[in-house]
Amino acid sequence: MKDYIEERAVSIANYIIDNNATVRQTAKAFGVSKSTVHKDVTDRLTQINPALAAQARKVLDVNKSERHIRGGLATREKYLHKSHQD
Repeated sequence: MKDYIEERAVSIANYIIDNNATVRQTAKAFGVSKSTVHKDVTDRLTQINPALAAQARKVLDVNKSERHIRGGLATREKYLHKSHQD
């Protein structure tokens, strides 16, 4: 594996852990796709640094379990603002 890919995988994991970030937020911050973020954390990082991969995975699992709530809140906000603009 190329060095820059390993460095990116570690940076991505640290970003996720430090910022409690979602896959989308991380992808946007690093200018890569969601699939790249996912592959870096689940495949590449487990080979490089399994402990860091486990920490990042834990954050992503929590985010995944809460995403249906976030989606509902985003929709609620959208319609609350929409009714005030009419």
